[in-house]
Amino acid sequence: MLASVLDAQGRLPEAAALLERALEQRPQLAGAWYNYALLLVKLDRLAQAEAAARRTLELGPDFLPAYRLLGDVLRNDGRHEEAAEVYRAARSAGGGLEYEQAELHALNHSDLISDEALFARHQEVGAGLEAAYPARFGPFADRRDPERRLRIGYVSRDLRQHPVAWFMLPVLERHERSRFEVHCYASGARADAMTARVRALAERWHDVSALSQREMADAIHGDGIDILVDLLGHCIDSDLAVFAEQPAPVQASWLGYLNSTGLSRMHYRLTDAVSDPPGVADRLHSEALVRLAHSQWCYRPVLEVPHAAMPPCARNGFVTFGSFNHMLKLSRTALDLWRRILGALPEARFVALGVPPGPGHERLLAHFAAGGIARERLTLVPPVPLEEYFRWFDAVDLALDSTPYSGGTTTCDTLWMGVPVVTLAGSRSASRSAASILSAIGLGECIARSPEDYVRLTLELAGSGSRLAELRASLRARMRASPIMDEARFVRALEDAYRLMWRRWCAGGQ
Repeated sequence: MLASVLDAQGRLPEAAALLERALEQRPQLAGAWYNYALLLVKLDRLAQAEAAARRTLELGPDFLPAYRLLGDVLRNDGRHEEAAEVYRAARSAGGGLEYEQAELHALNHSDLISDEALFARHQEVGAGLEAAYPARFGPFADRRDPERRLRIGYVSRDLRQHPVAWFMLPVLERHERSRFEVHCYASGARADAMTARVRALAERWHDVSALSQREMADAIHGDGIDILVDLLGHCIDSDLAVFAEQPAPVQASWLGYLNSTGLSRMHYRLTDAVSDPPGVADRLHSEALVRLAHSQWCYRPVLEVPHAAMPPCARNGFVTFGSFNHMLKLSRTALDLWRRILGALPEARFVALGVPPGPGHERLLAHFAAGGIARERLTLVPPVPLEEYFRWFDAVDLALDSTPYSGGTTTCDTLWMGVPVVTLAGSRSASRSAASILSAIGLGECIARSPEDYVRLTLELAGSGSRLAELRASLRARMRASPIMDEARFVRALEDAYRLMWRRWCAGGQ
């Protein structure tokens, strides 16, 4: 109990020491091992956290929270298949929907599952959701006026200091209020200064964090929402059970989850033609795809940070590659490609941000060492504050995108800071997000179509100091002039998509 008090006070090392004393005296206490594992995660002692979580499950195979903790540690370390196995074991031990959704999240990042199998798994989870949460509302027949002012409801747990909120700011600011009444349903308990900004922009703000899924659905239906938009998908603490009950006549998914939800009652997914090419992506979605005219992204930098005038290779005499995506996106396929590139340029260096100390850090070093890449050529940086994150772009000449899960927010940040990005456009929505952004700013030369093409394009660009200098000087202006940062045009396209959905429904279909 004292360890829990110290944990709540932020005195983590003292709390961990007390739990170690408790476990010396009572080594069979599964709950104490679990609490210890939680503390070790907070302390970034991830190898020990994994061991403590496994010990918890040895002592209590039905201790469901320990499955979630262990799976999350493995997933965030990039060990996606191991994480999926743990989540499946949790389901066998009696775990419910959250473990199925956690498994989907892990599989989205895996390069060992086919697109068809991944979609089939989404359909299975979607069907299970709809069976557990039957539709309770409708038929909404009195609302069929195709041109009236529409009530749009955005649902998210991330209306706080989070990329979802960053991308929503220009949308909320520029919605045409004569045509759209904007509601925000904040389902997350965490709030900060960004929450206050978002709240001030919403015509109607609803804090639904204390409501059950059923109560949320009742509230949304009671507000008469016409088009309900999910911004989370199958991520942690999903709100998709609300959408399964269908409190609004038209429901759509956008922004926070780059895949199908698998729900038949999620009628649309907002995307663009590069992320989801017509005739290719449609068969892998339970939703109808509505492709925004120019891009599915609308970027506004979260910080106004100047960047270095010249790429670092101009002063270093060698090229420095960089990775700014989350550790869980660093698949074996991506690491193999990066190792090939570094092997072809013996003088080149590599910087990876967001790599905490522990098993993932050691795994990356071992992977590069197996290809003969010396340790001194690598700089692995743990997660850093936002300001420091932006400063690291000045140390990198060329960013290497991850695969099969590409970059979104980080790709925009990277280009904004004058650093070009080379991406491998795969066959999934999530593997084409960076390609979508690069296409929108007219930088198709950085989009590879095969692993060999990815290596070739990277080496060619790395070998042209003049091109890197030109891009460093011009990328920010290119971003500003592109659809990615044309907020007014983006919001008009988004509103046109909503009106299209609504007219279809008024005409008797989705």
